[in-house]
Amino acid sequence: LLADHIHCRNCAVYSAAATRLLDRYTLQHDDRDLAHAPLDTDIVTRSLLMFRLGEEWLGLTTRSLVEVAPLQPIHSLPHQRSRALLGVANVRGALVACLSLVELLDLEPGGAVVAGARVMPRMLIVAAQGGPVVVPVDEVDGIHAIDERVLGAASQSVAKYTRGVLKFKGRSLRWLDEEQLLSAMTRSLS
Repeated sequence: LLADHIHCRNCAVYSAAATRLLDRYTLQHDDRDLAHAPLDTDIVTRSLLMFRLGEEWLGLTTRSLVEVAPLQPIHSLPHQRSRALLGVANVRGALVACLSLVELLDLEPGGAVVAGARVMPRMLIVAAQGGPVVVPVDEVDGIHAIDERVLGAASQSVAKYTRGVLKFKGRSLRWLDEEQLLSAMTRSLS
């Protein structure tokens, strides 16, 4: 069959063997996971993206997030009225409005760098009402599933666009109200 397919990876026999091998590994891992993990179906979680702006850690629900992308150059716009509008950034060939969460949330500018840590600034692409919006952040910790009971017990905050403040991984995390924040982003673009 090699003469017909040029390379093994193009052959249906090779593909079927790979599928059988992967299925065998998956079944072995599933059996091990079921044997050791107790099932608790009463726990309801919400996924939050944890990120840092300056010295403050923030959490945003993942349903409002489109993508986390590498930091791109931000091109300024002439005659802009909004302090939060930084300009536009190129996202896979499309120019997308770039907003400053530091300005929207009234945070202290400047980044705190942890000694010895490798920190990669990123851009969050958020699904606002008028289309995607780019938000540069200093660091992304990742997406974490947080128990709804922990979120319900979060202390209330008077800070802008904030649902509450909770302790997570030994740090204080500000849980953002995505509806109010997305509405503010849309207002900043008009």
